[in-house]
Amino acid sequence: MAKQTVKPNTSGNFVGILVVIAVIGIAAIAYLANGKGSKAVTVDPNVPAGAAQGYLFGKADAPVQIIEFGDFECPSCGQFATVTEPDIRARLIATGQVAFTYYDFPLDMHRNTWAASNSAACANDQGKFWEMHDRLFEGQNDWNTQATKDPVKVMKGYAKEIGLDVSTWQSCVDEAKHLGRIKGNRAEALRRNIQSTPTFIIGDKMVPGAIAYDTFKAYVDSAATAATAKGAAQPSAKAPATAPATAPTTKGAAK
Repeated sequence: MAKQTVKPNTSGNFVGILVVIAVIGIAAIAYLANGKGSKAVTVDPNVPAGAAQGYLFGKADAPVQIIEFGDFECPSCGQFATVTEPDIRARLIATGQVAFTYYDFPLDMHRNTWAASNSAACANDQGKFWEMHDRLFEGQNDWNTQATKDPVKVMKGYAKEIGLDVSTWQSCVDEAKHLGRIKGNRAEALRRNIQSTPTFIIGDKMVPGAIAYDTFKAYVDSAATAATAKGAAQPSAKAPATAPATAPTTKGAAK
């Protein structure tokens, strides 16, 4: 009787390898999406904002000016806004050390983010941009692309919660009154070559990702030190000449 040769089953091993590769790929994407491992690059902090118009939190003359380019539907932006930003407001903005300006950078992958930017801009008309900003990020999972095709209905509830004149807010939203401003902010992000959200400009550093408070504070301290050194290096203004004690006599003066 002929001996039968049993061939090893390699298909199972091949499938296993594919699964491992897929898992590694997904982990890498999640790692990058959360801003882990991102490194700051040096940029020019004096680039003019052009037609963009952000939303200021803090004193306009604070020693360190911070810019955030964010997307209301971005999960990492939501993480930063709800976890790290409260500490920044209490420990850095309230103490006058920094000022924080938010610029919209709605990403194409997020269908409902334009509605969120529009809702926040209309809340700003009534002096409550930051209240709407906070509520949008807190409730992100209730109005994002996966949750609903009618995000404005959810946001209308937020408008009522934060004490807006809902009728006025609704008219503003329906008219897309601030679409130009949102587009201008997005264009500014593209002009600065912002690659992801959130991204921060802190001093001369462009910092991507939802960084933790201690890391954020280190960048602020570095920017503050650089600003102080730059101010100390500025030449002092030349003192004006001392006026003579008595006015000189002018020849030919009328008597």
